[in-house]
Parts: sequence; structure tokens; C-alpha cells
Amino acid sequence: MCYCAARHEPADYCGFTLVELLMVVAILTTLAVMAIASIVQSIQSARIAKAIADIDALEADIMLYEITNRRLPNTLADVGRGDLLDPWHNPYQYLNFANTKGKGNMRKDRFLVPINTFYDLYSMGRDGKSVSPITAKASQDDIIRANDGAYVGLASQY
Repeated sequence: MCYCAARHEPADYCGFTLVELLMVVAILTTLAVMAIASIVQSIQSARIAKAIADIDALEADIMLYEITNRRLPNTLADVGRGDLLDPWHNPYQYLNFANTKGKGNMRKDRFLVPINTFYDLYSMGRDGKSVSPITAKASQDDIIRANDGAYVGLASQY
């Protein structure tokens, strides 16, 4: 025989009501959604940090190549990093300005002024899309190298 704690007397039926079960499920669902959102944000932050570290390492490799060869590399393959992928599985983008005509492909700020002097180096970010002005929507999630390496981070925060 069960004992009903609410009435302090024996009861014929013991257990949870449907409303109580639904409340527990709703609470657990809310906690799970909050945990998943936090995990997704942490993964995104880790990917951004990895891309920043990769760009810093690539910049060092490019500098070493330039010192050794007295010129910038034409591609990342010249420094042995042509197959390096960013955390979103896209190749890093490199543009040596000596190999370009005009300023069309250079990364530009909101005033359409190039953000680097000699070369651009960046990841196209989470969406894998990018355009020349870093203020464009497609470029906001890019991880960029700007001011000749003085800034490496999200284009949206530049």
C-alpha cells in the first residue's frame, strides 16, 4: 500500500500527475537548450582563436620567406602552407599586392581604403563567404590581418 504524503494517509493511487511530468520535461528542456547554446558559443570562440593563431603563424612564415628570398611569396604554397585549412575547413586567403593590378581585390575598410600595405591574409570565417570591403555582411565573420599585422581578429570588430 502506498502512502500519500500530501494527505498523510494511505492512498489507492501513487505517482506523478501529468502536469508534474510536463513541468519536469519543460525544465529539463530549458536547461538542455541553455547548455547547448553555451557549448556552441564556446566552440565558435575556440575556432576564432585557432584562426587568429594560424594567421599569426602564417604571417611569421611569410616574414621568414621574405627575409630569405627578398620578396614576398606569390602563394601560401611557396611557404609550405598551401594546404592549410581554417577551422571551418576553407583555405586561408593570401593576396600579394605585387601580383595584382589596381586595388580591386584588396581588403578595404569602410572608406574603401586598403587595410594592408603589402599583402592580405585572412580566413573567410564561418560562412565561407567574403568580399573586398570588410564592412559588407559577407565579410563580417572573416578573421582578418589588418594594419600590416597590428590587428588580427574578427572583421566586425576592426
